Amino acid sequence: MNNFFATPEGAWGDGSVHLTGTGIFLVAAITVILLVAAALLRHRNTQKKAALTTKQLVYSAVAIALAVVCSMIKLFELPMGGSVTLLSMLFIVLIAYWYGPYVGIMTAVAYGLVQFVTEPIFYTIPQMLLDYPCAFGALGLAGFFYKKKWGLQIGYVVGVIGRFLFATLSGIVFFASYAPEGMSPIVYSISYQASYLLPEMIVTLIIISIPAVSKALAHIKIRATENI
Repeated sequence: MNNFFATPEGAWGDGSVHLTGTGIFLVAAITVILLVAAALLRHRNTQKKAALTTKQLVYSAVAIALAVVCSMIKLFELPMGGSVTLLSMLFIVLIAYWYGPYVGIMTAVAYGLVQFVTEPIFYTIPQMLLDYPCAFGALGLAGFFYKKKWGLQIGYVVGVIGRFLFATLSGIVFFASYAPEGMSPIVYSISYQASYLLPEMIVTLIIISIPAVSKALAHIKIRATENI
């Protein structure tokens, strides 16, 4: 296991570990395999043309890249990794809104693994799974509302709530010791996660509800989903 994990200098705190170069390569390979498997399985199950599956894969990859870039533009940052970013979650939610929950969740899980690779520091494997593939993967839940009126807004809220629940669970289980003296770990975790997820959610909802932005997103959706 030492080939994959190491104890870094100046990490989050005692007991944290990070991925080695080999570990990062492995996670990157798993991410690629996930996306390709999602595309192949969907093609097999729906018996659609490969070109359409390729189109979805390309859009998903672009969304992940844009989400990663925007996640690095942090409007506000908290200790232990929480931050208000520039609409980073929106790009993943858009994939789910365009293509439904199957493609959406697979893309969101892949994005979570990419986020982990960008800062591969963690405490335990279960904590890493909750905070990355599970929490970010929950953004794909937006896909269940892709046929609903105001589906983008509703899906975005549901996706963020899903991420919030997984992140809060991780905080309660693995980071309870960081709660101030006398404060319940549950209250601490809920308030911590809400302090950065709620502002970003509100800002994003306002922006995507602006008529000009809404119209532009609708036009992009037509291009992304035509012939599918």
